[in-house]
Amino acid sequence: MIKRRDCCVAALSALVVIAWLSAHPQAEGKKQTSTKIAGWKRDVGWGWIWGPNDEVGALNAMNAGTTKAALQLADQGQVYDLGITYSRNSYKWPGHSPGEIMTYRTPEGTSRQKDHDFIAPEVNSSGTRWHSCALFINDNVATQIDGLAHVTVGKDHHWYNGYKEAEWGGDFGVRKCDATTIPPVIGRGVMLDIAGLHGVRTLPPHYGISPKDVDNATKAQGIRLRPGDIVLFRTGTLSLWGKDGSDHPLLADADSAGITLQTAKYLVEKFGAIMVGSDTSGLEVAPAPEGSDSFIPVHKYLLVEQGVHIAEFHYLEDLAKDKVYEFCYVGITNKIAGSTAGFTMRPLAIR
Repeated sequence: MIKRRDCCVAALSALVVIAWLSAHPQAEGKKQTSTKIAGWKRDVGWGWIWGPNDEVGALNAMNAGTTKAALQLADQGQVYDLGITYSRNSYKWPGHSPGEIMTYRTPEGTSRQKDHDFIAPEVNSSGTRWHSCALFINDNVATQIDGLAHVTVGKDHHWYNGYKEAEWGGDFGVRKCDATTIPPVIGRGVMLDIAGLHGVRTLPPHYGISPKDVDNATKAQGIRLRPGDIVLFRTGTLSLWGKDGSDHPLLADADSAGITLQTAKYLVEKFGAIMVGSDTSGLEVAPAPEGSDSFIPVHKYLLVEQGVHIAEFHYLEDLAKDKVYEFCYVGITNKIAGSTAGFTMRPLAIR
C-alpha cells in the first residue's frame, strides 16, 4: 500500500514538474526560443517573396510566436542600452551630411522676444518657460537601422522589391520602404564577439570577418544561430567612441573592419538571419574587396536582393564585458515619413 502511494505521489509530482516546465521553458537550463519561421529557404535565403507591394522584407517573418520566444530570454531583468550618444561632432560615414542641433526657443529668449501672450506675468505668475531645439540632421547617423530604400542599383536605380527611383523617389524622401515601414523589431539577438575571439580591443583596419570567424565565435561562445535571429558583430570600434565619437581619425581605422559578402550570404542563406548588424557605421569591410561589383556589396546583397535590414553603430561593449551572447533584442525606429533609416536609436538587449 505504501509503495502504491509513493508511486502515485511520484507520478503526480512528475506531472506537476512537466506542466511547470511547459509554462516556463527557460527553467530547462537551455532556453527554448525556436519557433516556426515562414518564408526562409536554406541555400536561398529570403528575397522578393512577400508580394509585389511588400515594403518590409525579411522582418515579415516575425510573428507572435517569435516575439514570445524572444521575450522568454528576458528572464533576469537586465537591460543593456545599445545606443550611442550623437552630437554635431560625432563620427559618421562620409557619404552622409553633418548634423546641427540648434536651440530654437530658450527661457531667456522667450522673455526678451515677448511673442507669446501666454507667458505674460498676468497669466503666468510662476514664470514657466521651455527649451525647444531645431534639428538639421541626416537620417543615417548614430545607432540606426537601414531601411530597404537606402541603397539602389542599376540604371533604373531600383531598390528592394523592384521599386524604382523614377516612380517612387521624391523631393520629400522616398515613397516606398521608408523608415515608417520598419516594424518594431523584437527577436532573438545574438552577439558575435569577433574582437574578443581574437583577443584584441579592436579588429585591425580593413579586417574582413569571414564565415570561419562566425563558426569559431559561435563555438567559443557556446551558441547556435537559428532562423529569425538578429545577428550583431562586435569589432570593438565603439570602445573608442568616448563621449560622442569626436575623434574621427581614431575611429576611422577601426570602423573599416566588417563582414564580407561571403559572410552575409552565410548568415542569410545558411542560418536565416532576419537582420544583420555591428558596432560600426557600415557593417561591411571597407574598402570593398577587389573585383566587387559595388563599393558596398554587402548592403546591395542584404538590402536590395534579400530584403534584410542592416543595424549599424550598435553599442556592444557592455554585452561583451558581461559575456552576454544571447538576448531579447528590441529595436523601434522613429516614424518619419520619407526617411531612409531609423536613426539616433536606443535599441535594447534584455536578459
